[in-house]
Amino acid sequence: MKPRIHPESRPVVFRDRAANVSFLTRSTAWSASTVAWEDGNAYPVIDVEISSASHPFYTGNSRVLDTAGRVERFERRYGRATAARR
Repeated sequence: MKPRIHPESRPVVFRDRAANVSFLTRSTAWSASTVAWEDGNAYPVIDVEISSASHPFYTGNSRVLDTAGRVERFERRYGRATAARR
């Protein structure tokens, strides 16, 4: 890498507030608040709304849309379109 053109990368704690999970990684993000980590050192902490610990895709809680059921429900409610209605 060329010197002096890349931002400084340092250890940062990301805290997922929804799942109450924290993880330590390297990042260029900056934060004024710090938190004591398991190793006894204080690291900058960045609070995030969602991470892989709370995202429905990664946790397996994602909903599968039943498009066939929606079509059938629509046809029951409003009737099937026929050639006579054109």
